[in-house]
Amino acid sequence: MGFEELGNGKKRRWGIRSLLRRKQVDSDRVKTREGGHQLAKELSVLQLVAIGVGSTIGAGVYVLVGTVAREHAGPSLVISFLIAGVAAALSAFCYAELASRCPSAGSAYHYSYICVGEGVAWLIGWALILEYTIGGSAVARGISPNLALFFGGPDSLPSFLARVYIPWLDVVVDPCAAVLVLIVTGLLCVGIKESTFVQAIITSLNVCVMLFVIIAGGYIGFKDGWIGYSVASGFFPYGVNGMLAGSATVFFAYIGFDSVASTAEEVKNPQRDLPLGIATALSICCFLYMMVSVVVIGLVPYFAMDPDTPISSAFARHGMHWAMYVVTAGAVLALCSTLMGSILPQPRILMAMARDGLLPSFFSDVNERTQVPVKSTIVTGVGSAVLAFFMDVSQLAGMVSVGTLLAFTMVAISILILRYVPPNEMPLPSSFQDSIESLSFHEEEVPKGPVGISDKRNKQSGQDGTSKDFPLIIKNTDEDKLNEQKRRKYAAWSIAFVCIGVLILTSSASAFSFPEYLRYIICSFGGLLFLVGLALLSWIDQDNGRHSFGHSGGFICPLVPFLPVLCILINSYLLINLGTSTWMRVSIWLVIGVFVYLFYGRSNSSLTDVIYVSIAHANEIYKSSTEYVA
Repeated sequence: MGFEELGNGKKRRWGIRSLLRRKQVDSDRVKTREGGHQLAKELSVLQLVAIGVGSTIGAGVYVLVGTVAREHAGPSLVISFLIAGVAAALSAFCYAELASRCPSAGSAYHYSYICVGEGVAWLIGWALILEYTIGGSAVARGISPNLALFFGGPDSLPSFLARVYIPWLDVVVDPCAAVLVLIVTGLLCVGIKESTFVQAIITSLNVCVMLFVIIAGGYIGFKDGWIGYSVASGFFPYGVNGMLAGSATVFFAYIGFDSVASTAEEVKNPQRDLPLGIATALSICCFLYMMVSVVVIGLVPYFAMDPDTPISSAFARHGMHWAMYVVTAGAVLALCSTLMGSILPQPRILMAMARDGLLPSFFSDVNERTQVPVKSTIVTGVGSAVLAFFMDVSQLAGMVSVGTLLAFTMVAISILILRYVPPNEMPLPSSFQDSIESLSFHEEEVPKGPVGISDKRNKQSGQDGTSKDFPLIIKNTDEDKLNEQKRRKYAAWSIAFVCIGVLILTSSASAFSFPEYLRYIICSFGGLLFLVGLALLSWIDQDNGRHSFGHSGGFICPLVPFLPVLCILINSYLLINLGTSTWMRVSIWLVIGVFVYLFYGRSNSSLTDVIYVSIAHANEIYKSSTEYVA
């Protein structure tokens, strides 16, 4: 065994290889080398649930119920929410395993860097920065018109908070939105425990409003006979296709639980609490969505619902005009909680990217007293506040979904890689070069086989006990290595077939401008490729290394490969159907990201001068190094 087998002596700096280099999975040794202040471990299950529910349940549910019921689902809206919840749960299962195995800040960016490579991880991180910036700004802009209703009308806010049109800039500035963003930013700088406490209070109040809608609406429904379900068109007025179209629309109401994964490094017991927090938050959201839709649809026939204020108008039809203020309060609370959930993850993603050298180290600083990335939080907050002040970002809202769906897709792919072809090499700093060469030389002189060899001189003289007395052991070992290499190769190609097949299938299925026969041909080819890849993954054994990958003892995603493959298929279909204008805007941002990576990230990456060695020999190299501390 020589130096090549230990680590191939590869210093992957430039070219395509820089896009494929992967960082080491989380460990105490890595954090020790990083140094600096660490994030405070303050979060428990209840706080994670507050973050997840607060980030997910936005004001959209107060509008989506009416829009989707009128245009797509009708009374079957409750099934649309259930199907969308199950689809979101597929991604949640994948997030839960990776979050418990790799509990560090960065969420999908972090998992992609470990499992896929630096190039993909950079694009995911860059897309998530855009998502949270625009998402936070859009939410803040939505608070002021709802808040104005408490002052008497849409334009009744105090003058210093009211929207103002500036002719020479042709923009409507929103001081209220900017102030709210800055307040949330200041709160997040105080500490994760304090900000989560406030978010938990706001989220609890919002849940109370939704429970009021369910209980009061249920009472009215039983009293008046649920007139909404007695329509002549039945439970599926738009058919099953309409119900499924409604599921695709309301799926975006479940986006937000991934914020829980971004706080992984601040959780007291990540192996236990992160999966519980994600699952509980998603279950609560699904239950509330379904119950609200059941009640509201029953109070008013779907075709008579107000698309803008469906819940308030439903209560008004039954004489409860005052309920408008309760529902409006719920919308404001939901927006405030979602605003906190939008700004919370971004500084941690910036911090993770800066730790890896892809962004300036300024963003990786953690405040010694508050133990949060204050500098990143301030930059994030000020940027979102400026955007919320000057721009009406409602037309850019579709760009938020791109980052989320890309992250969901990449997390599912990471699960497949982790299970079938987990990284079998790890990067070590170039300062370990002498230790690697020393161990390589030692292995050449005294190989540590199953029974051992006396010395190199005996080997040269033909007195080799291993090769002479135990030839089958060596032969079987070599065959096992060869079989394992073949298994990894077949598994890697199978994952590639699945991904390429999904891309072809979803793209051709949505390409309505193509002739119908051409669409069928391309769909058939993509479907065949997809099914072949899935069949091979079902047949190939999973890698034994998955048991020791990252932190063990946490949640294990069930039904692999079927669950993550279905997750990839659903998210890819939604991505393809986001619209040309959305993809054109996102492409501009991604191209900017490519240039930032080429001119800064690639050359400053912490993996620039590393040497990749076999994971099996990493501990020996560490112990033989002068840098090793027991």
